[in-house]
Amino acid sequence: MRLKRVLPLFLAFLAALNLSPVMAQESNEETEPALQFDPNDPENHLVLDLSTGGRVTIILYPHIAPKHVERVKTLTRQGFYDGITFHRVIEGFMAQTGDPLGTGAGGSDLPNLEAEFTRAAHVRGTVSMARTASDENSANSQFFIVFQPRFSLDNNYSLFGRVKDGMQYVDAIQRGEPPRSPDRIVQASIASDNKPVPKREVADISPSEETDTSLPGDDELSIID
Repeated sequence: MRLKRVLPLFLAFLAALNLSPVMAQESNEETEPALQFDPNDPENHLVLDLSTGGRVTIILYPHIAPKHVERVKTLTRQGFYDGITFHRVIEGFMAQTGDPLGTGAGGSDLPNLEAEFTRAAHVRGTVSMARTASDENSANSQFFIVFQPRFSLDNNYSLFGRVKDGMQYVDAIQRGEPPRSPDRIVQASIASDNKPVPKREVADISPSEETDTSLPGDDELSIID
């Protein structure tokens, strides 16, 4: 009985000192500041000038995959992606690039990245990092652009952006594993660097042209077949 009488007095004393157990715990917690993300900031825009005849603008997502965004920006500014082909392009699924060997087994000299998986949906125009099927921390330089929704990739591949403009030029990329005459990235740049559009190799493609929307059955994405 004495404990029941003393406990309320003790709790009242703690509250008066603003040191209740809950408040003391919350006061000691450190919160990390949220990453700032402005979709209109040209520093967050990856620009791909493709051999299909047009310019593709991709909004980068540093708020959900900061390490992957930084890697792509670093390689872009080094000129790594200039001239690299789309070596694996599956109808209704995705177009994969970023391998200097053009075989699916290559990458940059930089170390592989730890996965930054999220539940963000892989919808049309989504851009994600490719990796080996056996190692989720093997992403390096290769990435793919999704033609049609593929939700089985969610939380399995590091999604780092989405096409904002020029998806029709992605749709026009030659299919194949590898394609007989692969299309390529003529020039990759970050919009804030204001690189001019290179000379076109083929005529522009009308935005009204669309690819077949059928989905393949059980294709799995990896950078090594």
